[in-house]
Amino acid sequence: MNIVFAEPIGMTHTKKSIFNEEMLGLGHSVKYYNDVPSDQEELFNRSIDANILVVSNYLVSKEVVERLPNLKLIAIAFTGVDHIPFEYCKAKGIVVCNAAGYSTQAVAELTMALAISLIRNIVPFDKITRTGGTRNGFLGGELNGKTFGIVGFGSIGERVAKLALAFGCKVITWSRSRKDIDGVEFVQLEQLLIGADIISLHLPLNGSTKGLINEKSLGMMRANAILINTARGPIVDYEALLNALIQNKIAGAAIDVYENEPPIKTNHPLFNAPNTIMLPHIGFATHEAIEDRSGIVTQNIRNWMNGTPSNAI
Repeated sequence: MNIVFAEPIGMTHTKKSIFNEEMLGLGHSVKYYNDVPSDQEELFNRSIDANILVVSNYLVSKEVVERLPNLKLIAIAFTGVDHIPFEYCKAKGIVVCNAAGYSTQAVAELTMALAISLIRNIVPFDKITRTGGTRNGFLGGELNGKTFGIVGFGSIGERVAKLALAFGCKVITWSRSRKDIDGVEFVQLEQLLIGADIISLHLPLNGSTKGLINEKSLGMMRANAILINTARGPIVDYEALLNALIQNKIAGAAIDVYENEPPIKTNHPLFNAPNTIMLPHIGFATHEAIEDRSGIVTQNIRNWMNGTPSNAI
């Protein structure tokens, strides 16, 4: 088998060496690239002989996969798979597996940090302090006693719920699947939108979730509510969110994901939005999470080779 890591996934030199020696001992070859492909043609050139292709969140187009007749497995060092032509891979018998769970704690902790930052106005007050200002009568809020609405209750949503409960929040959630979690109430989406002070998105991107948060759903939210999106950008209609923020229909937003991976265009509508925190997709980016995901990816490869694929989508 030819195994190609077409972009870096945060593996240490030591881990690369250990995995390389292991695969060589089994008669396989491993090639690592230390930068991101410049375009799809370069991705193809890197992957031309690959039986196993490893990527993180770099787009792999259907056109590239069509030109890789030897490809058997795409191992994704990421949770989401919307950057992979999954249906085409499925039709061609190409297995796609992800690194499920590697960033659960990282994303959950960032979610709580963003909620606190918005409620306490941490980002703007840092600037005010640095320019000689004061709080000038401002009073922030507390998480304790707030209703925390979680849209999507997979592993990340569940972890966010436990953290929110620890802060003294009332937790409500909307999800297609239910779990028996003490202190968490499952409600309809409309009920969550109407009743939550904080709404945090933890859904995959697919046909039914694209544009889920739109003008209508934003219009249901409380005027004091804040929206946090650490899931996928297109789940939110960002033009509608901008209008809701400008018109004070909601109190604030924190965004870590966009229509495409950062850098985003400087004319993005949210740059003009008040009380909005914008981050360059850092939810997964902790030392601990990156360490975990390289282990998950290499184990996914081993398991697939042994005929027992893990984290297959």
